[in-house]
Amino acid sequence: MTTTITNLESDRAQVSKAVEIALDVAKKEGATAAAAGASLDSGLSITSRMGDVETLEHHRGQSLSVTVYQGQRKGSASSSALSADAIKEAVEAAVRIARYTSEDPCAGLADADLMASEIPDLDLFHPWPLQADEAIEITKACEAAALSSDKRIVNSEGSSLNTFQGTSAYANSHGFLGVTSSSRHSLSCSVIAEDKSGMQRDYWYTSSRLSAQLESPESVGLKSAERALARLSPQKLSTRKTPVLFSAELAKGLMGHLVGAVSGGALYRKASFLLDAVGEKILPEFVHIYEDPLIPQAPGSAAFDAEGVATRKSDLVKKGVLERYVLGSYSARKLGLQTTANAGGVHNLRVDSHNLGLDDLLKKMDTGFYATELIGQGINMVTGDYSRGAAGFWVEGGEIKYPVAEITVAGNLRDIFKNVQAIGHDIDTRGNIQTGSWLINDLMIAGD
Repeated sequence: MTTTITNLESDRAQVSKAVEIALDVAKKEGATAAAAGASLDSGLSITSRMGDVETLEHHRGQSLSVTVYQGQRKGSASSSALSADAIKEAVEAAVRIARYTSEDPCAGLADADLMASEIPDLDLFHPWPLQADEAIEITKACEAAALSSDKRIVNSEGSSLNTFQGTSAYANSHGFLGVTSSSRHSLSCSVIAEDKSGMQRDYWYTSSRLSAQLESPESVGLKSAERALARLSPQKLSTRKTPVLFSAELAKGLMGHLVGAVSGGALYRKASFLLDAVGEKILPEFVHIYEDPLIPQAPGSAAFDAEGVATRKSDLVKKGVLERYVLGSYSARKLGLQTTANAGGVHNLRVDSHNLGLDDLLKKMDTGFYATELIGQGINMVTGDYSRGAAGFWVEGGEIKYPVAEITVAGNLRDIFKNVQAIGHDIDTRGNIQTGSWLINDLMIAGD
């Protein structure tokens, strides 16, 4: 798993050469424009369960994707090899496809003047020189910490460690070439607790681009056990309207629904509850949501998007008002707008928080439901209707009283966004969307 500087330089040279060959072949085949991406990656994945190794996999892969344009006709193809012959075959296949596709006036590369002219080093590449036997010991220690923490932890779904490193290149016929090397590592544990009322499962995980920033195996195991134990002997609730506090892990999903509703594909298909919402106040005035793509070492950092367009820090929601949509070049053209450098998704989407920790948010809520797990996909992105199974805890007087299960949380996302009361500083930094817990006023709880 160790990657030397020499190997890294070789990988970067190989993916760069691959995309250059692809563009050269595309030009010779008569394409009026073309784009190509190539990647090399490797990794190690291990799962241990009840003290035994359940799976152990070494990964090493390579891939190429190419898109060519014949005027407004588009063809795409891919290959799992980076040899010159494989690249040539992929490009020729894409050219053949382009000959038979319909013309699309919105098809084409992103505008040349939007390409990233400078590509800063965002410090994203931190490989973990981990051998299989070391990884096995880490997962065993993680699970053992959970199993030994309390006699009510009776079973395990396992502890898993994953480490990944890769190098990719993107180039297009505007003359743009960008090469990125990155890494990501994670450790998780899932265990089962049991008492006279039955069994409950929960988990915890840690992830980072740097292995040194992962939580310790013992900490991950103990947190998974604590979470499972806290869910024992759950009660049901009667149907009611009540404030709901979404944990930081779940609040990321609410932000994800917002992104989906203002993304180009949903908008030009008119399949969003936030059509024509730019300039509209969709959240309370204190809410500020923004992208910050150039943060060193962050999970979603990127100097350019999937089309080579330069990324920059920008507001999505300011003082509760939707400032822009989330667009790549194709969806932007469909809407008569310009790309927002979001081909491939958002980059480090963050929200400003109140100066409130979890305990402060519980006190602010006073009485209500603290949601820590959501089940199912009952979301209608056209209407915004929201209905999902949930589990968590009932809160009275700002204190957790007992666990709750087998209920449904329902409302409409427009109302949910408008009724945000506070956002905590307990920010979950383990992904591309980062937020603290969200306190929402008056949602419907369907129970007994």
